[in-house]
Amino acid sequence: MAELYEKCLRVGLRMTLPRKIILEVFLSMSEHVSLEELFLAVQKKKKGIGQATIYRTMKLFTDAEIAHERRFEDGLTRYELHQEGEHHDHLICVKCNHIIEFEDEIIELRQNIVAQQNGMSILSHKLEIYGECLDFEACQRWQNLKR
Repeated sequence: MAELYEKCLRVGLRMTLPRKIILEVFLSMSEHVSLEELFLAVQKKKKGIGQATIYRTMKLFTDAEIAHERRFEDGLTRYELHQEGEHHDHLICVKCNHIIEFEDEIIELRQNIVAQQNGMSILSHKLEIYGECLDFEACQRWQNLKR
């Protein structure tokens, strides 16, 4: 937490009380949190911090490379913690919107080969694979958690 406060200060972002609370709640939540989920969690900790404040704060955190903004096919903007030098891809269930992060060296290698074969150098990329959970009961549990 102290490291993230320091990073905010280095990029000129003042850490007001609402921003500190939003950051604490964001860090305590699971991966890929939507603005609405974050708003509801912040309200439990401190009433009076509005949705607009959370939206602006997450935009600032994204600009400061504290958070990554993700937009999957469900139409929601989600946020995850930015970790320097770390990369992962996503596997997403289209029924329950459960998101699984994964890393695969073979996929990464193959992407680099494809880029080189086409005279390109990869600067960044994202891979999102959409499917359906094979475990019906687990999928139902994820659907109920999201409600």
